[in-house]
Amino acid sequence: MGNENKPMKLAYYPGCTLKNQATNFDVSTVSSMAKLDVEVEELDRWNCCGTVHALDSDNVMNRVAPITNMIRVKEAQARTEGMASEFMTGCAMCYNTLKRANIDVKSRSDALETINNFLSLEKTKYEGDVEVLHLLEYLRDRVGFDNLAKKVTKPLKGLRVACYYGCLLLRPKEVAFDDVENPTIMENLIRALGATPVEFSHKAECCGAHLTVGKPEVIADRTDKIMGSAHEERADLVVVSCPLCAFNLDFRQDDAKRLNPDFHNMPVLYFTQLMALAFGCDKPALRFDLQHIDPLPVLKARGLD
Repeated sequence: MGNENKPMKLAYYPGCTLKNQATNFDVSTVSSMAKLDVEVEELDRWNCCGTVHALDSDNVMNRVAPITNMIRVKEAQARTEGMASEFMTGCAMCYNTLKRANIDVKSRSDALETINNFLSLEKTKYEGDVEVLHLLEYLRDRVGFDNLAKKVTKPLKGLRVACYYGCLLLRPKEVAFDDVENPTIMENLIRALGATPVEFSHKAECCGAHLTVGKPEVIADRTDKIMGSAHEERADLVVVSCPLCAFNLDFRQDDAKRLNPDFHNMPVLYFTQLMALAFGCDKPALRFDLQHIDPLPVLKARGLD
């Protein structure tokens, strides 16, 4: 965990959505990490990772946006004492995009050279020497769940939590930091927070992603099946690590209810919101008001309000 008198410093990439619709993910991340004695420093001048556009490996220029952020990490490391050449993001989509771009340019020197030439006005060149970490990965490998558990002041006893991974933390396999068929990292985090993780069959199924724009009926069906699977296992709520998954599983529950009158509404939270709750963070760090399905009745029923 580092020196108690000197917080660990970690470069942080929030991504676009966490600064807009998913501010509950952002504030709960920063507040929780402070309780773990980790000082997250948001990157200066970070830019959109490019999301799905950056996944087109045939066009080197689609790697420019992600790699520009790698340069920002190197700049932060150069001016900040004690900061490693790595950075963390919580958004599964940003993580997937940044990680895949980094893997690609590390394996293709010609692509990296082309990108550096294009970014000739940048004072810093990228040499493939930055590590991309997901927040869950950082918590497991750098902090340690045993150490994390020691920071819990409000154990989430009695709360049954279904951990939803979706696609982007597990696929393709080269970006995965857990077993792609049976991931357990979120469940181990939930145990450290004092809650009970609930296994359910659809935890690694796709939520439908961007089909939510043009084909909401497809998303309604996916939401019905995923959330229904969690309900069958008597989960109180579902936790996610992706703003798009959060939207599809939370805000599309009304559509799922119209599709299936037997559908049961269930809160959907970011895992960092449960961390903030268990660490005793103030209410502004929780931002439960941004959830479509209000989690407070469930939390109150468990004595956790």
